[in-house]
Amino acid sequence: MPNRTVLISGASIAGPALAYWLDRCGYAVTVVERAPDLRLGGQAVDFKGQVHRKVLERMGILDEVYRRQTGKTDLLIVDERDRHLATIPGEFIGGDVEILRGDLTEILYERTAESCEYLFGDSVAALVDTESGVDVTFEKSDARRFDLVFGADGIHSAVRRHRFGPEEEFVRFLGYYYAVVGTTDSATDASTDRARATGLMYNEPGRMAVVGGPKAPELFVFASGKIEYDRADTTRQKRILTAAYADAGWRVPGLLAGLDHAADFYLDSIARVETGTYTAGRVALLGDAAYGNTLGGFGTGLALVGAYVLAGELAAADGDHRVAFGRYNEQMHRYAKIARKGNAGPFLAPKSRARIRLRNATFKKRILFGLMMKLTDSFATDIDLQDYPALLSARRPGNVDHP
Repeated sequence: MPNRTVLISGASIAGPALAYWLDRCGYAVTVVERAPDLRLGGQAVDFKGQVHRKVLERMGILDEVYRRQTGKTDLLIVDERDRHLATIPGEFIGGDVEILRGDLTEILYERTAESCEYLFGDSVAALVDTESGVDVTFEKSDARRFDLVFGADGIHSAVRRHRFGPEEEFVRFLGYYYAVVGTTDSATDASTDRARATGLMYNEPGRMAVVGGPKAPELFVFASGKIEYDRADTTRQKRILTAAYADAGWRVPGLLAGLDHAADFYLDSIARVETGTYTAGRVALLGDAAYGNTLGGFGTGLALVGAYVLAGELAAADGDHRVAFGRYNEQMHRYAKIARKGNAGPFLAPKSRARIRLRNATFKKRILFGLMMKLTDSFATDIDLQDYPALLSARRPGNVDHP
C-alpha cells in the first residue's frame, strides 16, 4: 500500500475521526493540534438521521455518545419582560442526539491516543507538496516529510492557507459575529438527569442573546460589518462584544458585567467556506476547513461522514490518493451542499422587528415547523453511504512506525 505516513492538522472532531479510520487501516498517523491540550467542555453538537447514526455505529461509539448525551433543551423566546413569545423545540436545536463537543472529542481521542502520535501546542507553519511527499515545517517541532497531509483545522485552516491560498479567497464573511461565554462541564455520565431543559432567547433587531442549555451557557449573535482584530486577543474581543450590546435591554447588561470573570470566551465571525475542491496534490481538507458554515447545524455530521468517506475511498483505492481524492470530492461536494447555502445569522438575529416576529411565527405554526424538520432531515441523509469492505474489515494490520 502506498502513502503510509500521514499528518492530520486539528484534534477537535474531524481530525481524530479520520485518525481512527486511517490508523485502523495501517497508516502511521500524526495529529498536530495548536491547543496545548484537548479542548473539553464547550458547546453541544448533534447528529441527525440514519447516515450519522450509521457512521457512529461503524466507529463503535454510538452507545458511548448516547451514554454521554445532553438532554433535549427547548429555547423559550422571550421579550424584555421575560414574556413567552414562542418556543424553538429541542428536536430542532439538538437533532436526534446531542453531546458536548468536548465529550465527543474525548471519545475520539481515547480511541486513537495509544496508536496515533499527537503533537499538542504546535501547528503547521509551512508545507511543500511534491510528487513524492509533503515536506512540513512546524512552529515548534522538527520538520518532517509525510506521504499525505489532511487539514481538519477548522474554518481558519492553516493547511488550507498554506496549500490552497489566502483565507479571504475561500472564507466568505456573512455579516454577523457570535460569541460563546462560559463553560459547560464535560464527562456527562449515565446517572445525569436528562429531563427536558429550557433556555431563554432574547432578540432585538440585529442582536440575539441566549442563556442556558448545552449549546452554550451564554450565546450572543449580532449583525456587524467586518471587524479587524487579533483572534488571540480575548480582551479586545470582549470589548467588541460589549460595544455591540452597549444599549441592549433584558438581562444583557448583567451578562456583559460578568465577562471579565468568564471561565471561557470565544468570538468569531459567522462565515462559510466556499471552494470547488477539497483536495490539491497530496493534501486534502475535511470538516470545517473544507465545508464549514458557522452555526449552520450540520458541521459535526459533515465532519464524521467526511472522515469516513475520505478514509474509505483511500482504503478502496489501496492508498492511491489520486483516485481516492477524486471520489471523495465527488461525494462530499454533493453531500455538503447545505454548507454552501445557509447563513444562520438572519435566522438567529433578524435585523428588524417584523422579521423577528416572522421567525417566531414559524415555531407557532405546526405545518411550517414540520416542513423545516423534513428539510433538515433530507439534508442530513442525502448521501448513499458506501460500505467500504476494505475499511470496515481492517483491524490495524501491522501499523508502521512513526518517522
